[in-house]
Amino acid sequence: MKTWALLVLAAVVVGASADCGKCDTMKWATCDGTPCQCTLLVGNNVKQTLDCKKLIPKCFLMKAEMYRKSKGLGTRTIGGKPVEEAIVDNDGIYDPDCEADGKFRAKQCNNTEECWCVNSAGVRRTDKGDKNLKCEKLVETFWVRLQMDHKPVSKPVDADKLKTAIADAINKRYQNFDKSLVEKIEYDAKSGRIVVDVKKEKGERKTDLAQMAYYMEKDIKVLPLFNNQDKFEPVVDNQKLEMEKIVVYYVDEEGPTFTMKHLTGGIIAVIVVVVLAVVAGLLALFFMQRRQRQRYNKAQQREMDPM
Repeated sequence: MKTWALLVLAAVVVGASADCGKCDTMKWATCDGTPCQCTLLVGNNVKQTLDCKKLIPKCFLMKAEMYRKSKGLGTRTIGGKPVEEAIVDNDGIYDPDCEADGKFRAKQCNNTEECWCVNSAGVRRTDKGDKNLKCEKLVETFWVRLQMDHKPVSKPVDADKLKTAIADAINKRYQNFDKSLVEKIEYDAKSGRIVVDVKKEKGERKTDLAQMAYYMEKDIKVLPLFNNQDKFEPVVDNQKLEMEKIVVYYVDEEGPTFTMKHLTGGIIAVIVVVVLAVVAGLLALFFMQRRQRQRYNKAQQREMDPM
């Protein structure tokens, strides 16, 4: 009887080890031990413990990408801004400083002397400065706009059903993400452009929009972070929509604070041209008024001569 019990216990232990083979929400994770624990390499011999029942915080994902990049491992191969304050992650990935819970620290320096402030999505929202730069708090992103195109389809897409299809796909693919946060969808059937606004209430801190957006961005770029390598493909009338060319805009509870001195050359050139045009217009107006006054004075003088 004792021998039988030991055999059962051994089978249970082997079964537990067999179940400890993968982390559903992070394909680069390593899972082992009893009880099972999954970790992710985010630096040289630096392991981050993961909760594989949830989406992994974006800050940890970016650290892992930077580490893998340094080791030569693979990481990545209608619309427009919803408001003027929306920002795009044009700086690309960097090696971020993360809090213990996976949130970004408000101030980032990327192991350099140059620092900047970020929002809760880790996107730069200020000019860059030195290490004396002050970032008083982590500003929350409460609205993301996902702009993407779908590939050619065999039959027209019912625009009225598209919002439900996308909300359901987001909910299913991204760990039961609250689909009621999918506020609005715009669709241009001719180009296949889809714009999805996902928004939460200002002040709400439970939902991390950046996590969902980052996972979706990777899915559409055909580089899923999940162990399950399925694509993000909403289904409308039994027709799958395969997405491509995604751009993510982030809108924060407070507007960004960029200044003129850090604008790109192209933007500065446009501003200079506009200023020069205004100055030229003012000068033309000045000289035109001056000529009119001179003609008036000459005419007045001729009238006075006979008198």
